[in-house]
Amino acid sequence: MKIKFDFDVIVVGSGMSGGYAAKEFCEKGYRTLVLDRGKPLEHGNYKTESLPPWEMEFRGKLPKEQLVEEFSTQRKSYALTDFTKHHFINDKENPYQQDKPFDWIRSSSIGGKSLLWARQSYRWNKLDFEANAKDGHGIDWPVRYEDLAPWYNYVEPFIGISGSTEGLDILPDGKFLPALPLNVVEREIKAKLEQAYPERTLIPARVAHLTKPQKVHLELGRGQCLARNECQRGCSWGGFYSSLSGALAAAKKTSKMTLTANAQVQEVLYDELSGKAKGVAYVDTVTGERKTVSARIIFMCASTLASVQILLNSKSKTYPNGIGNSNNVLGHYIMDHTGAVGARGEVPGHLDSYYKGRRPGGIYIPRFRNIKQQRSDYLRGFGYQGKAERSGWQNNTRKKGLGEDFKLSIRSPGGWKFMLAGFGEMLPDYNNKVYLHETQKDQWGMPLLVTSVSYGENTEKMKLDIEKSAVDMLTAAGLTKVEGFSYDVNPGSFVHEMGGACMGKNPQTSYLNKWNQSHEVDNLFVTDGAAFSSISCVNPSITFMAFTARAADYADKQIKAGKL
Repeated sequence: MKIKFDFDVIVVGSGMSGGYAAKEFCEKGYRTLVLDRGKPLEHGNYKTESLPPWEMEFRGKLPKEQLVEEFSTQRKSYALTDFTKHHFINDKENPYQQDKPFDWIRSSSIGGKSLLWARQSYRWNKLDFEANAKDGHGIDWPVRYEDLAPWYNYVEPFIGISGSTEGLDILPDGKFLPALPLNVVEREIKAKLEQAYPERTLIPARVAHLTKPQKVHLELGRGQCLARNECQRGCSWGGFYSSLSGALAAAKKTSKMTLTANAQVQEVLYDELSGKAKGVAYVDTVTGERKTVSARIIFMCASTLASVQILLNSKSKTYPNGIGNSNNVLGHYIMDHTGAVGARGEVPGHLDSYYKGRRPGGIYIPRFRNIKQQRSDYLRGFGYQGKAERSGWQNNTRKKGLGEDFKLSIRSPGGWKFMLAGFGEMLPDYNNKVYLHETQKDQWGMPLLVTSVSYGENTEKMKLDIEKSAVDMLTAAGLTKVEGFSYDVNPGSFVHEMGGACMGKNPQTSYLNKWNQSHEVDNLFVTDGAAFSSISCVNPSITFMAFTARAADYADKQIKAGKL
């Protein structure tokens, strides 16, 4: 007997992965339900966009009392201001527990963290997918770079990524729009740095900003980036990529998508007779009503920790520890990047040079450690993000003085400064995990997530090299007043959390196969960061989307072949 489903596909989450899953399935003709726990938000309806500081109650800042009361964890995000607070979750209303400190940065609206990201967009490389097998840490990936390269080629033109073609194996080139150019100081530092260190390269940051919109962007109403650098408030003309301006907009055009906000998915429902997922149960966070909905295929894209939380709570007679979790690997190998370390300094001269606009990207120095020769003190590697800029007039307002010369000085920009900030790879470790609290639940009845994640000795040794290498490079480039910096921050602070439902070849040691498909429940897929078996040292968002498009293509072919 043919089973009648409410929808063909249910996608849980509407951010980077969820939006792209919705786009792919809708464009393939499937009736797709997208469920997101966030508030409704329409592209273009960004309430603080373009507002000047003097129209904000606190001039764009947040009072300390509100930070402590409502955003005790979200305050760790650089993007949280009075302009953006409505895009962040309220920590008091949405608690979690920390066995070890972990800063869980979460969004509060449709579109997820695609509204809040820094837009840095880099491909992973061959070494990233081979590292676990080579050094024995974590689960060997069931795919290699060659498996994903066609899907990078597929998603990049749709996203719109500005970048330069460099021919580097460690940072593969993509399908780029024209790069945001380096400024005069960055060009000087590039020349000096590459002369001093021939094996290192300084390039323009690769960012998801439209420098030359193509037909696919214009058809969605997206326009060229105007270099306002106020992206996290929302961008009505889609100058940077978000799920709202990109994938969800494309899905909406098909009339195949049903998008439901305020829907906290609490579990994937398992059918004991068929051995498949039959739908999901969710709570309307406004009314408190519990609802169930069915579909042929379930795609989990709720963000790394949220997806794992839902899967762990999806209990049945067959799977008392979470759906598809016979091997109890679900929730393990949680990772985040390491960083908050680097160097800064002042650049002499160039006081007759400035720049136009507030460029939303800077520079990038790709990984140069442990590529051909392995250091003895730590494994894996790191890259640097950074930029050169002149001190703004705001820094002059504290000056004291009188007269014409004084007035001119406070209207003039200061000297040039340059900064490098490292992003390092954290080793996958089975002991870094999340799990459900046995008794405590949130206001809608969802068991609270407990985090137990920490950086290890490898990370601490890597941070020492990140700082020293940054100081050495800035000194070699001729900067003055060079100083290193290194701050203690918690995992989660870099908002690149991955792992928990890892891909792997062996069903006994991993949760997903090479198609992001559950080893045990074949119509259940996970394509957000939870699926990742390692973390690389580059930003992960376009890799999330490449894996999502690949998995959707596979699911489509399996359905048409009668296998799902």
